[in-house]
Amino acid sequence: MLKERFPEHFLRGLAWVLFHVLLVALSGGIAFSLPFTVGFMAQNFFIYWSLLENNKIFLISVETALAILLLLLFNYISRSWKDGKIAKMARSAGMVYFTPKKGLLAQKRIRRLKQRQGFAQDVMVISSTGFRTFEDPKGDLHNVLKNCREAKIMLLDPYSEGANTRAKSILLPDVTAESFREQIRKSIDFLKGLKAVQRNVKLKLYKDTPFLKLTVLGDYIWLQHYHAGLDVQLMPEYMFGHDQNPGSLYTPLYQYFLMRWENPDIPEYGLDTDELIYRDIAGNEVSREKLLNVSPQPNGFPTLRITSDV
Repeated sequence: MLKERFPEHFLRGLAWVLFHVLLVALSGGIAFSLPFTVGFMAQNFFIYWSLLENNKIFLISVETALAILLLLLFNYISRSWKDGKIAKMARSAGMVYFTPKKGLLAQKRIRRLKQRQGFAQDVMVISSTGFRTFEDPKGDLHNVLKNCREAKIMLLDPYSEGANTRAKSILLPDVTAESFREQIRKSIDFLKGLKAVQRNVKLKLYKDTPFLKLTVLGDYIWLQHYHAGLDVQLMPEYMFGHDQNPGSLYTPLYQYFLMRWENPDIPEYGLDTDELIYRDIAGNEVSREKLLNVSPQPNGFPTLRITSDV
């Protein structure tokens, strides 16, 4: 990870050095050219003015051009003032980054930001299936989970009503309840692989319809909204930073995750035992439910059967 970031930091530093050298050279050039420029204007100003002062077409053209420039200038000042006001409100809410749609360049930038923010940090995630978030090698959190200190993941219970509702709300032929279950199974297998190499990973499965896609990476929180009928990848993404501002949304969003994580109705998934582990508010184990793999069905998707093991 550090080796990958070294060329990026070196090129960025080199670009800043070249920028400062160019700025100094440009400033020096302007300074040395001032005497010549002022002398030329002083010698030729009255000559050109005597030729143009009686040219009405030129004067009208100049007046029109100045009016247009002033109109553009005032519009720019007004727009800048409004944008500054909105930016101030966003900073007051703790927002430090926003992307309306994930194009290729935006995806690359977001992936780099998350890798930098999540390196050797505690990672907390609420997602639906987690398949495109971290199971896919191109996912934003694929490398983050491999290099984090501790990970707490919350995914949909594959057989819950919430998973069925979310699958039915997306009107795409390849999105079904079965495909959701398959994606969740692959995400669980990925987390099992991390657990096998001594990564501190915990997983919980919730049953209600997904509402927020939330990722906590140290002092930053990434947020998206699950809109009915739309793929979450098409939704805008917001980043909030932690600071001392009491009006920042970072704190309530962080508390939202903790409330969900500590909810005794949401069981922990034992990555070593394939069991759902229920605990009380104090964290004491209450019961377990064993998850057993069943042979693949004719549609090609494996299913899971839950049996009580209280």
